[in-house]
Amino acid sequence: MVSRRQFLAAMAAGALTGACRRTTRSGQLSHFRMQSPWVNDAEFIGYFAALDNGWYRDAGLDLAYQPGGPDIIAEAALLSNRADIALAPLETVANLIARDKAPLRIVGAQYQKSPLGVVSLAGSNIKGPRDLVGKTLAVPAANVLTVDALFRLNGINKSDVKIVPYQYDPTPLVNRQVDATIDFVTNVPFAIKQAGAEPSSFLIYDFGFKVFNDVVVVTDATLKTKRNDIVAYLRASRRGWIENFKDVEKYPRRLQESYFKGTGRTVENEIFFNRAQQPLIDASNGIFSITSEGIDSNLAALRTVGIQVSGEMFYTDLLKEV
Repeated sequence: MVSRRQFLAAMAAGALTGACRRTTRSGQLSHFRMQSPWVNDAEFIGYFAALDNGWYRDAGLDLAYQPGGPDIIAEAALLSNRADIALAPLETVANLIARDKAPLRIVGAQYQKSPLGVVSLAGSNIKGPRDLVGKTLAVPAANVLTVDALFRLNGINKSDVKIVPYQYDPTPLVNRQVDATIDFVTNVPFAIKQAGAEPSSFLIYDFGFKVFNDVVVVTDATLKTKRNDIVAYLRASRRGWIENFKDVEKYPRRLQESYFKGTGRTVENEIFFNRAQQPLIDASNGIFSITSEGIDSNLAALRTVGIQVSGEMFYTDLLKEV
């Protein structure tokens, strides 16, 4: 969760298709900075594919991809003018808008269904939220609101579940120090299998908290001054994701000595991740789509944790040009 102090500090810090190339008036590529919320892995492979093939440059952009990590707050990078566009969890973006009137707009959604879920070991028989009662659940600080929503939507008293901190490392789960964790079900089950245990998981989305994830966010100012760049970014990024999903093994292997080098993860892990995330990203109206039905379900989910925002948080006009 982004604190008010972090938000105010961020504010103070910095008060095409095909081969057609779009350039600025000077004839140069437009410099455009993307902030990722996490370290390089298959979660962002569509952008890497577009970079690798030169499709941002074809769209007139000199894209600077900025990796994230546990200490990176993507929204703060936007608000401090260290990035032009970012990926972020819907809940934190909405909370900043509702609580602090942050000038942020969501222009696309990478995950139509959030990959965030409850991960456990098969022997624990945790198959739904009610099975967490009396258990120990490890929760990252960024996902406390999500867990609150899951409990409320499923009639669970929070005091009936022991909540402990989680650092995105399944080792305590494998060692049975906790019963379950909150993490991406597209990724962590592979690590558990590699450790010799049998994983089990379910999506929080499937139990009432129906939200997007890795929403594509810009500031109001960037939307006004760099509209064409944002459209070009969305167009090239969609092209990268479409290309990636033609063969889920191709880009994990192709990029293992570039974008995935030194991460400590195997190419098999990235292939597993890439295959698992495809049905959560694909959309009938095109990757990044935001439908009116999707907006309604996201707003309803946010209301369960007291975040009152309007549909104006979403700006869908750009997707009509992608």
